[in-house]
Amino acid sequence: MGQKVHPKGFRLDLNRDWKSVWYAPKKEYGDRVLEDIKIRAFIREKVGHAGIKSVNIKRSIGDVKVTVIVLRPGVVIGRGGSGHEMLKEELERLTGAKVELSVESFKDKDLSAVLVAEEVASQIKRRLPVRRIIKSTASRVMAAGAKGVRVQVAGVIGGPSSIARREHVTQGSVPMQTLRAKIDYAKRTAFTGYGTLGVKVWIHLPDKD
Repeated sequence: MGQKVHPKGFRLDLNRDWKSVWYAPKKEYGDRVLEDIKIRAFIREKVGHAGIKSVNIKRSIGDVKVTVIVLRPGVVIGRGGSGHEMLKEELERLTGAKVELSVESFKDKDLSAVLVAEEVASQIKRRLPVRRIIKSTASRVMAAGAKGVRVQVAGVIGGPSSIARREHVTQGSVPMQTLRAKIDYAKRTAFTGYGTLGVKVWIHLPDKD
């Protein structure tokens, strides 16, 4: 069962929480989900270079509360808060509702599956050797304090003349089926000139996280 469901969805309400918290009637549900997708895509497009770990959305009647957790909050806030206000105004135009935008920081870049996957995809685009990338990435994550990590790359790794295959590295313990284990998971896509490679990262977080 461990690899047949989303590692985070598998653990919801145990040691993981929803990234979107709201209620809507059935006829409005689809519109709200689509709006959440647009909000996250818009924020990643505007301030993705700040190192976004997650975008959490809470809704009440007429209000939308957006919390952006980033590695470099100063990039989002801007000088004198100008970037924060500009982003808030654009989100209000996008949603048509009053938006309360807050920015939170975190420090452990190597314990965020999203940022690790993005870094691996970025290195693949620079045509660095895939095997070396995933080995060094796994070692760096373990050095940051993780209990275990698995990094996987799949696609035409050897170039356009090769057969698609998977390369993966696992270090430490990454229990896929243990519900009490705090597993952070992310997947990203590396678009290269010779094909598309998929990147998946599982990180077994330490108890203190």
